[in-house]
Amino acid sequence: MKGIFDTLINAVKLPELRKKLLFTLLILGLYMLGGLVPAPAIDREAFSSIIQSSWGQLGGLMDIISGGGLYSATIFAMGITPYINASIIIQLLTVVIKPLEEMAKEGETGRKKMTKITRFLAIGLAVVQSFIFTWSTKEALIKSLPMVLAFILVAITFTAGTCFVVWLGERINEKGIGNGVSLIIFAGIVTRLPQMAVTLLSKSQTISGYLKSSVLGTILGILLFVVATLVSVAIIIFVIYVQNAERRITVQYSKKTVGRKTYGGQNSYIPIKINQSGVMPVIFTMSIMSLFSIIISIFFSGPDNVVGKLAKDFNESPFYYVFYVVLVLLFTFFYSLIQFNPIEISNSIQRSGGFIPGIRPGKPTSEFIRVTAMRLCWIDGLFLSIVCLVPTIVGTLTGLENVWFAGTSVLILTGVANDLVRQIESQLVTRNYRGFLD
Repeated sequence: MKGIFDTLINAVKLPELRKKLLFTLLILGLYMLGGLVPAPAIDREAFSSIIQSSWGQLGGLMDIISGGGLYSATIFAMGITPYINASIIIQLLTVVIKPLEEMAKEGETGRKKMTKITRFLAIGLAVVQSFIFTWSTKEALIKSLPMVLAFILVAITFTAGTCFVVWLGERINEKGIGNGVSLIIFAGIVTRLPQMAVTLLSKSQTISGYLKSSVLGTILGILLFVVATLVSVAIIIFVIYVQNAERRITVQYSKKTVGRKTYGGQNSYIPIKINQSGVMPVIFTMSIMSLFSIIISIFFSGPDNVVGKLAKDFNESPFYYVFYVVLVLLFTFFYSLIQFNPIEISNSIQRSGGFIPGIRPGKPTSEFIRVTAMRLCWIDGLFLSIVCLVPTIVGTLTGLENVWFAGTSVLILTGVANDLVRQIESQLVTRNYRGFLD
Protein backbone atom coordinates (compact mmCIF):
# COMPACT_ATOMS: atom_id res chain seq x y z
CA MET A 1 0.00 0.00 0.00
CA LYS A 2 2.85 2.36 0.87
CA GLY A 3 4.44 1.66 -2.53
CA ILE A 4 1.22 2.67 -4.31
CA PHE A 5 1.08 6.00 -2.48
CA ASP A 6 4.79 6.59 -3.14
CA THR A 7 4.21 5.95 -6.84
CA LEU A 8 1.31 8.42 -6.97
CA ILE A 9 3.32 11.07 -5.08
CA ASN A 10 6.25 10.69 -7.48
CA ALA A 11 3.90 10.90 -10.43
CA VAL A 12 2.37 14.14 -9.17
CA LYS A 13 5.83 15.67 -8.82
CA LEU A 14 6.57 15.24 -12.53
CA PRO A 15 4.85 17.93 -14.69
CA GLU A 16 4.25 15.58 -17.64
CA LEU A 17 2.64 12.83 -15.57
CA ARG A 18 0.75 15.34 -13.45
CA LYS A 19 -0.79 16.79 -16.60
CA LYS A 20 -1.88 13.33 -17.76
CA LEU A 21 -3.38 12.48 -14.36
CA LEU A 22 -5.31 15.75 -14.20
CA PHE A 23 -6.60 15.25 -17.74
CA THR A 24 -7.73 11.71 -16.87
CA LEU A 25 -9.54 12.97 -13.76
CA LEU A 26 -11.19 15.72 -15.85
CA ILE A 27 -12.53 13.19 -18.36
CA LEU A 28 -13.80 10.91 -15.58
CA GLY A 29 -15.46 13.91 -13.97
CA LEU A 30 -17.27 14.68 -17.24
CA TYR A 31 -18.41 11.05 -17.38
CA MET A 32 -19.81 11.21 -13.86
CA LEU A 33 -21.61 14.49 -14.56
CA GLY A 34 -23.11 13.06 -17.76
CA GLY A 35 -24.33 10.09 -15.76
CA LEU A 36 -26.61 12.44 -13.83
CA VAL A 37 -28.44 13.74 -16.91
CA PRO A 38 -31.80 11.93 -17.31
CA ALA A 39 -32.86 10.62 -20.71
CA PRO A 40 -35.87 12.46 -22.18
CA ALA A 41 -39.30 11.00 -22.93
CA ILE A 42 -39.06 8.13 -20.45
CA ASP A 43 -40.41 7.43 -16.97
CA ARG A 44 -37.39 6.62 -14.81
CA GLU A 45 -39.23 4.62 -12.14
CA ALA A 46 -41.14 2.54 -14.66
CA PHE A 47 -37.97 1.95 -16.69
CA SER A 48 -36.04 0.84 -13.60
CA SER A 49 -38.87 -1.46 -12.50
CA ILE A 50 -38.99 -3.19 -15.90
CA ILE A 51 -35.21 -3.68 -15.99
CA GLN A 52 -35.04 -5.07 -12.46
CA SER A 53 -37.94 -7.48 -12.97
CA SER A 54 -36.83 -8.69 -16.42
CA TRP A 55 -33.04 -8.84 -16.17
CA GLY A 56 -32.50 -9.69 -12.50
CA GLN A 57 -28.87 -10.06 -11.41
CA LEU A 58 -27.48 -9.24 -14.84
CA GLY A 59 -29.38 -5.98 -14.83
CA GLY A 60 -27.84 -5.17 -11.46
CA LEU A 61 -24.32 -5.88 -12.73
CA MET A 62 -24.91 -3.77 -15.84
CA ASP A 63 -26.20 -0.98 -13.64
CA ILE A 64 -23.05 -1.13 -11.53
CA ILE A 65 -20.80 -0.99 -14.61
CA SER A 66 -22.76 1.97 -16.00
CA GLY A 67 -22.38 3.82 -12.71
CA GLY A 68 -26.07 3.57 -11.88
CA GLY A 69 -27.07 4.98 -15.26
CA LEU A 70 -29.20 1.96 -16.24
CA TYR A 71 -31.63 2.01 -13.32
CA SER A 72 -31.67 5.82 -13.34
CA ALA A 73 -32.47 5.93 -17.09
CA THR A 74 -29.77 8.52 -17.80
CA ILE A 75 -28.19 9.33 -21.16
CA PHE A 76 -25.41 6.85 -20.24
CA ALA A 77 -27.85 4.00 -19.51
CA MET A 78 -26.04 1.59 -21.85
CA GLY A 79 -22.63 2.77 -20.68
CA ILE A 80 -19.65 1.21 -22.41
CA THR A 81 -21.34 -2.18 -22.99
CA PRO A 82 -21.64 -1.90 -26.83
CA TYR A 83 -17.93 -1.14 -27.09
CA ILE A 84 -17.11 -4.18 -24.94
CA ASN A 85 -19.32 -6.37 -27.14
CA ALA A 86 -17.62 -4.95 -30.24
CA SER A 87 -14.21 -5.78 -28.78
CA ILE A 88 -15.35 -9.34 -28.10
CA ILE A 89 -16.58 -9.76 -31.68
CA ILE A 90 -13.39 -8.33 -33.18
CA GLN A 91 -11.19 -10.58 -31.05
CA LEU A 92 -13.25 -13.61 -32.05
CA LEU A 93 -13.04 -12.66 -35.73
CA THR A 94 -9.28 -12.09 -35.45
CA VAL A 95 -8.82 -15.80 -34.81
CA VAL A 96 -11.03 -16.77 -37.76
CA ILE A 97 -10.40 -14.10 -40.42
CA LYS A 98 -6.81 -14.06 -41.76
CA PRO A 99 -6.65 -10.33 -42.80
CA LEU A 100 -7.66 -9.28 -39.29
CA GLU A 101 -5.03 -11.57 -37.80
CA GLU A 102 -2.35 -10.06 -40.06
CA MET A 103 -3.58 -6.56 -39.20
CA ALA A 104 -3.23 -7.32 -35.49
CA LYS A 105 0.44 -8.24 -36.07
CA GLU A 106 1.31 -4.96 -37.79
CA GLY A 107 2.28 -3.23 -34.56
CA GLU A 108 1.11 0.30 -33.83
CA THR A 109 -0.33 0.79 -37.32
CA GLY A 110 -2.38 -2.39 -37.08
CA ARG A 111 -3.55 -1.48 -33.59
CA LYS A 112 -4.90 1.85 -34.83
CA LYS A 113 -6.76 0.12 -37.66
CA MET A 114 -8.24 -2.43 -35.27
CA THR A 115 -9.31 0.35 -32.91
CA LYS A 116 -11.04 2.15 -35.77
CA ILE A 117 -12.90 -1.00 -36.84
CA THR A 118 -13.92 -1.68 -33.24
CA ARG A 119 -15.19 1.89 -32.89
CA PHE A 120 -17.44 1.69 -35.94
CA LEU A 121 -18.73 -1.72 -34.90
CA ALA A 122 -19.45 -0.33 -31.42
CA ILE A 123 -21.52 2.48 -32.94
CA GLY A 124 -23.51 -0.05 -34.98
CA LEU A 125 -24.10 -2.23 -31.93
CA ALA A 126 -25.08 0.85 -29.91
CA VAL A 127 -27.78 1.67 -32.47
CA VAL A 128 -29.14 -1.89 -32.40
CA GLN A 129 -28.91 -2.22 -28.62
CA SER A 130 -30.54 1.18 -28.01
CA PHE A 131 -33.55 0.21 -30.11
CA ILE A 132 -33.72 -3.14 -28.30
CA PHE A 133 -33.51 -1.37 -24.93
CA THR A 134 -36.25 1.05 -25.89
CA TRP A 135 -38.50 -1.63 -27.35
CA SER A 136 -38.16 -3.89 -24.30
CA THR A 137 -39.11 -0.98 -22.01
CA LYS A 138 -41.67 0.73 -24.25
CA GLU A 139 -44.21 0.70 -21.40
CA ALA A 140 -42.00 3.27 -19.63
CA LEU A 141 -42.22 5.83 -22.47
CA ILE A 142 -44.13 8.96 -21.53
CA LYS A 143 -47.64 9.26 -22.93
CA SER A 144 -47.51 13.01 -23.62
CA LEU A 145 -45.58 12.39 -26.85
CA PRO A 146 -46.56 10.15 -29.76
CA MET A 147 -45.21 6.63 -29.25
CA VAL A 148 -43.04 6.70 -32.41
CA LEU A 149 -41.50 10.08 -31.56
CA ALA A 150 -40.76 9.08 -27.96
CA PHE A 151 -39.30 5.76 -29.12
CA ILE A 152 -36.94 7.40 -31.62
CA LEU A 153 -35.92 10.13 -29.16
CA VAL A 154 -34.99 7.66 -26.41
CA ALA A 155 -33.15 5.33 -28.81
CA ILE A 156 -31.11 8.19 -30.27
CA THR A 157 -30.31 9.47 -26.78
CA PHE A 158 -29.03 6.08 -25.63
CA THR A 159 -26.93 5.72 -28.80
CA ALA A 160 -25.45 9.21 -28.50
CA GLY A 161 -24.66 8.59 -24.83
CA THR A 162 -22.70 5.43 -25.64
CA CYS A 163 -20.83 7.16 -28.48
CA PHE A 164 -19.87 9.98 -26.14
CA VAL A 165 -18.64 7.52 -23.50
CA VAL A 166 -16.50 5.74 -26.12
CA TRP A 167 -15.12 9.13 -27.20
CA LEU A 168 -14.22 9.94 -23.59
CA GLY A 169 -12.39 6.63 -23.26
CA GLU A 170 -10.38 7.28 -26.40
CA ARG A 171 -9.40 10.73 -25.13
CA ILE A 172 -7.95 9.07 -22.02
CA ASN A 173 -5.98 6.66 -24.21
CA GLU A 174 -4.55 9.53 -26.27
CA LYS A 175 -3.82 12.25 -23.71
CA GLY A 176 -4.32 10.66 -20.31
CA ILE A 177 -2.92 7.62 -18.57
CA GLY A 178 -4.36 4.13 -18.25
CA ASN A 179 -6.89 2.26 -20.37
CA GLY A 180 -9.83 4.58 -21.05
CA VAL A 181 -12.56 1.93 -21.20
CA SER A 182 -11.33 0.21 -18.03
CA LEU A 183 -11.11 3.50 -16.15
CA ILE A 184 -14.65 4.43 -17.16
CA ILE A 185 -15.93 1.11 -15.81
CA PHE A 186 -13.79 1.72 -12.71
CA ALA A 187 -15.33 5.17 -12.22
CA GLY A 188 -18.83 3.77 -12.66
CA ILE A 189 -18.27 1.21 -9.90
CA VAL A 190 -16.63 3.73 -7.56
CA THR A 191 -19.63 6.05 -7.83
CA ARG A 192 -21.84 3.16 -6.71
CA LEU A 193 -19.83 2.30 -3.59
CA PRO A 194 -21.62 4.75 -1.25
CA GLN A 195 -25.03 3.47 -2.35
CA MET A 196 -23.90 -0.14 -1.89
CA ALA A 197 -22.66 0.65 1.62
CA VAL A 198 -26.00 2.32 2.44
CA THR A 199 -27.82 -0.77 1.13
CA LEU A 200 -25.76 -3.01 3.37
CA LEU A 201 -26.35 -0.75 6.35
CA SER A 202 -30.11 -0.68 5.72
CA LYS A 203 -30.14 -4.48 5.60
CA SER A 204 -28.39 -4.49 8.95
CA GLN A 205 -30.98 -2.12 10.40
CA THR A 206 -33.80 -4.29 9.07
CA ILE A 207 -32.74 -7.08 11.40
CA SER A 208 -33.68 -5.03 14.44
CA GLY A 209 -37.20 -4.69 13.04
CA TYR A 210 -37.65 -8.46 12.97
CA LEU A 211 -36.58 -8.92 16.57
CA LYS A 212 -38.52 -7.90 19.65
CA SER A 213 -35.40 -6.68 21.37
CA SER A 214 -34.17 -3.56 19.65
CA VAL A 215 -30.83 -3.80 21.50
CA LEU A 216 -30.22 -7.35 20.27
CA GLY A 217 -31.29 -6.39 16.77
CA THR A 218 -28.93 -3.41 16.75
CA ILE A 219 -26.04 -5.57 17.95
CA LEU A 220 -26.72 -8.20 15.29
CA GLY A 221 -27.04 -5.50 12.66
CA ILE A 222 -23.68 -4.02 13.60
CA LEU A 223 -22.10 -7.48 13.63
CA LEU A 224 -23.50 -8.16 10.15
CA PHE A 225 -22.03 -4.92 8.85
CA VAL A 226 -18.64 -5.63 10.46
CA VAL A 227 -18.54 -9.21 9.13
CA ALA A 228 -19.50 -8.05 5.63
CA THR A 229 -16.76 -5.42 5.77
CA LEU A 230 -14.16 -7.97 6.92
CA VAL A 231 -15.24 -10.40 4.20
CA SER A 232 -14.94 -7.68 1.57
CA VAL A 233 -11.44 -6.76 2.77
CA ALA A 234 -10.42 -10.44 2.74
CA ILE A 235 -11.73 -10.80 -0.83
CA ILE A 236 -9.81 -7.70 -1.93
CA ILE A 237 -6.56 -8.99 -0.41
CA PHE A 238 -7.09 -12.43 -1.96
CA VAL A 239 -7.83 -10.95 -5.41
CA ILE A 240 -4.77 -8.66 -5.32
CA TYR A 241 -2.57 -11.56 -4.24
CA VAL A 242 -3.71 -13.82 -7.10
CA GLN A 243 -3.61 -11.01 -9.68
CA ASN A 244 0.03 -10.31 -8.81
CA ALA A 245 1.03 -13.99 -8.51
CA GLU A 246 3.04 -15.56 -11.31
CA ARG A 247 4.59 -18.84 -12.35
CA ARG A 248 8.29 -18.40 -13.11
CA ILE A 249 9.90 -20.69 -15.68
CA THR A 250 13.67 -20.85 -15.21
CA VAL A 251 15.77 -19.99 -18.27
CA GLN A 252 19.54 -20.57 -18.41
CA TYR A 253 21.76 -18.76 -20.92
CA SER A 254 24.92 -20.32 -22.31
CA LYS A 255 28.30 -18.64 -21.92
CA LYS A 256 29.91 -16.81 -24.83
CA THR A 257 33.55 -15.76 -24.92
CA VAL A 258 34.39 -12.69 -27.01
CA GLY A 259 38.06 -11.80 -26.77
CA ARG A 260 38.95 -11.80 -23.11
CA LYS A 261 35.39 -11.25 -21.89
CA THR A 262 32.77 -13.87 -21.14
CA TYR A 263 29.09 -13.08 -21.61
CA GLY A 264 26.01 -14.98 -20.49
CA GLY A 265 25.93 -17.96 -18.23
CA GLN A 266 23.38 -16.41 -15.87
CA ASN A 267 19.93 -17.70 -14.97
CA SER A 268 16.72 -15.79 -15.60
CA TYR A 269 13.03 -16.65 -15.74
CA ILE A 270 9.87 -16.19 -17.81
CA PRO A 271 7.05 -14.79 -15.66
CA ILE A 272 3.59 -16.16 -16.55
CA LYS A 273 0.86 -14.49 -14.55
CA ILE A 274 -1.75 -16.75 -12.99
CA ASN A 275 -4.46 -14.20 -13.75
CA GLN A 276 -3.13 -13.53 -17.24
CA SER A 277 -6.59 -12.82 -18.69
CA GLY A 278 -7.48 -10.20 -16.07
CA VAL A 279 -11.18 -9.54 -15.70
CA MET A 280 -11.99 -9.87 -19.40
CA PRO A 281 -13.51 -13.41 -19.19
CA VAL A 282 -15.98 -12.12 -16.58
CA ILE A 283 -16.91 -9.12 -18.72
CA PHE A 284 -17.30 -11.36 -21.78
CA THR A 285 -19.54 -13.74 -19.81
CA MET A 286 -21.67 -10.90 -18.49
CA SER A 287 -22.08 -9.49 -22.01
CA ILE A 288 -23.17 -12.83 -23.48
CA MET A 289 -25.62 -13.61 -20.68
CA SER A 290 -27.05 -10.08 -20.73
CA LEU A 291 -27.63 -10.47 -24.47
CA PHE A 292 -29.64 -13.65 -23.82
CA SER A 293 -31.66 -11.86 -21.13
CA ILE A 294 -32.44 -8.95 -23.45
CA ILE A 295 -33.58 -11.27 -26.27
CA ILE A 296 -35.81 -13.26 -23.91
CA SER A 297 -37.30 -10.10 -22.38
CA ILE A 298 -38.23 -8.81 -25.85
CA PHE A 299 -39.52 -11.88 -27.65
CA PHE A 300 -40.57 -14.21 -24.82
CA SER A 301 -41.81 -11.88 -22.07
CA GLY A 302 -45.48 -12.89 -22.09
CA PRO A 303 -46.98 -14.27 -18.85
CA ASP A 304 -47.90 -17.55 -20.54
CA ASN A 305 -44.79 -17.87 -22.68
CA VAL A 306 -43.09 -21.24 -22.15
CA VAL A 307 -39.62 -20.02 -23.16
CA GLY A 308 -39.84 -17.07 -20.78
CA LYS A 309 -40.86 -19.32 -17.88
CA LEU A 310 -38.05 -21.76 -18.64
CA ALA A 311 -35.54 -18.92 -18.77
CA LYS A 312 -36.76 -17.57 -15.43
CA ASP A 313 -36.55 -21.02 -13.82
CA PHE A 314 -33.08 -21.46 -15.28
CA ASN A 315 -31.87 -18.15 -13.80
CA GLU A 316 -33.07 -19.26 -10.36
CA SER A 317 -31.63 -22.78 -10.55
CA PRO A 318 -28.11 -24.13 -9.81
CA PHE A 319 -27.65 -24.71 -13.56
CA TYR A 320 -27.37 -20.93 -13.98
CA TYR A 321 -24.20 -20.90 -11.88
CA VAL A 322 -22.83 -23.98 -13.67
CA PHE A 323 -23.39 -22.28 -17.03
CA TYR A 324 -21.71 -19.13 -15.68
CA VAL A 325 -18.60 -21.09 -14.62
CA VAL A 326 -18.42 -22.90 -17.98
CA LEU A 327 -18.55 -19.60 -19.89
CA VAL A 328 -15.87 -18.04 -17.66
CA LEU A 329 -13.58 -21.05 -18.21
CA LEU A 330 -14.15 -21.00 -21.98
CA PHE A 331 -13.40 -17.29 -22.26
CA THR A 332 -10.36 -17.67 -20.00
CA PHE A 333 -8.83 -20.26 -22.34
CA PHE A 334 -9.88 -18.29 -25.41
CA TYR A 335 -8.35 -15.05 -24.14
CA SER A 336 -5.13 -16.87 -23.28
CA LEU A 337 -4.93 -18.39 -26.77
CA ILE A 338 -5.21 -15.03 -28.53
CA GLN A 339 -2.95 -13.11 -26.12
CA PHE A 340 -0.24 -15.67 -25.32
CA ASN A 341 2.04 -17.07 -28.05
CA PRO A 342 4.40 -19.80 -26.73
CA ILE A 343 6.09 -20.22 -30.14
CA GLU A 344 7.29 -16.61 -30.18
CA ILE A 345 8.54 -16.94 -26.59
CA SER A 346 10.41 -20.14 -27.47
CA ASN A 347 12.01 -18.54 -30.54
CA SER A 348 13.03 -15.50 -28.51
CA ILE A 349 14.71 -17.70 -25.90
CA GLN A 350 16.56 -19.64 -28.61
CA ARG A 351 17.74 -16.47 -30.38
CA SER A 352 19.14 -15.18 -27.09
CA GLY A 353 21.11 -18.38 -26.56
CA GLY A 354 18.94 -19.56 -23.69
CA PHE A 355 17.17 -22.78 -22.83
CA ILE A 356 14.87 -24.20 -20.18
CA PRO A 357 16.77 -26.76 -18.05
CA GLY A 358 15.64 -30.28 -18.88
CA ILE A 359 13.70 -29.18 -22.00
CA ARG A 360 15.07 -29.39 -25.54
CA PRO A 361 15.01 -26.16 -27.60
CA GLY A 362 12.46 -25.64 -30.35
CA LYS A 363 9.10 -27.35 -30.35
CA PRO A 364 9.52 -29.11 -26.95
CA THR A 365 10.17 -25.71 -25.34
CA SER A 366 7.11 -24.07 -26.91
CA GLU A 367 5.00 -27.12 -25.97
CA PHE A 368 6.23 -26.97 -22.37
CA ILE A 369 5.35 -23.26 -22.15
CA ARG A 370 1.95 -23.89 -23.76
CA VAL A 371 1.06 -26.72 -21.35
CA THR A 372 2.16 -24.62 -18.36
CA ALA A 373 0.02 -21.69 -19.51
CA MET A 374 -2.99 -23.97 -20.08
CA ARG A 375 -2.69 -25.38 -16.55
CA LEU A 376 -2.62 -21.86 -15.18
CA CYS A 377 -5.79 -21.11 -17.18
CA TRP A 378 -7.67 -23.67 -15.10
CA ILE A 379 -6.56 -21.91 -11.92
CA ASP A 380 -7.37 -18.52 -13.43
CA GLY A 381 -10.87 -19.57 -14.57
CA LEU A 382 -11.74 -21.20 -11.24
CA PHE A 383 -10.40 -18.17 -9.37
CA LEU A 384 -12.59 -15.79 -11.40
CA SER A 385 -15.62 -18.04 -10.98
CA ILE A 386 -15.21 -18.33 -7.22
CA VAL A 387 -14.66 -14.62 -6.66
CA CYS A 388 -17.71 -13.71 -8.76
CA LEU A 389 -20.13 -16.42 -7.68
CA VAL A 390 -19.52 -16.75 -3.93
CA PRO A 391 -20.71 -13.20 -3.09
CA THR A 392 -23.62 -13.61 -5.51
CA ILE A 393 -24.73 -16.90 -3.93
CA VAL A 394 -24.33 -15.51 -0.40
CA GLY A 395 -26.29 -12.42 -1.41
CA THR A 396 -29.08 -14.55 -2.87
CA LEU A 397 -29.34 -16.71 0.26
CA THR A 398 -29.22 -13.80 2.71
CA GLY A 399 -31.02 -11.15 0.68
CA LEU A 400 -27.89 -8.95 0.58
CA GLU A 401 -27.82 -8.53 -3.19
CA ASN A 402 -25.54 -6.13 -5.07
CA VAL A 403 -23.65 -5.12 -1.94
CA TRP A 404 -20.31 -3.39 -2.24
CA PHE A 405 -18.18 -6.48 -1.77
CA ALA A 406 -19.59 -8.05 -4.96
CA GLY A 407 -16.89 -10.18 -6.60
CA THR A 408 -17.15 -8.72 -10.09
CA SER A 409 -16.76 -5.19 -8.76
CA VAL A 410 -13.72 -6.19 -6.71
CA LEU A 411 -12.09 -7.85 -9.72
CA ILE A 412 -12.58 -4.80 -11.90
CA LEU A 413 -11.51 -2.31 -9.23
CA THR A 414 -8.33 -4.15 -8.24
CA GLY A 415 -7.44 -5.09 -11.82
CA VAL A 416 -7.78 -1.55 -13.15
CA ALA A 417 -5.98 -0.08 -10.13
CA ASN A 418 -3.07 -2.52 -10.57
CA ASP A 419 -2.83 -1.76 -14.29
CA LEU A 420 -2.90 2.00 -13.64
CA VAL A 421 -0.13 1.79 -11.05
CA ARG A 422 2.01 -0.33 -13.39
CA GLN A 423 1.60 2.19 -16.21
CA ILE A 424 2.53 5.05 -13.91
CA GLU A 425 5.58 3.13 -12.69
CA SER A 426 6.70 2.36 -16.25
CA GLN A 427 6.45 6.04 -17.20
CA LEU A 428 8.37 6.99 -14.06
CA VAL A 429 11.13 4.56 -15.04
CA THR A 430 11.18 5.94 -18.60
CA ARG A 431 11.37 9.48 -17.23
CA ASN A 432 14.27 8.53 -14.95
CA TYR A 433 16.14 7.00 -17.88
CA ARG A 434 15.61 10.17 -19.92
CA GLY A 435 16.88 12.30 -17.06
CA PHE A 436 19.96 10.08 -16.72
CA LEU A 437 20.70 10.28 -20.44
CA ASP A 438 20.17 14.05 -20.49
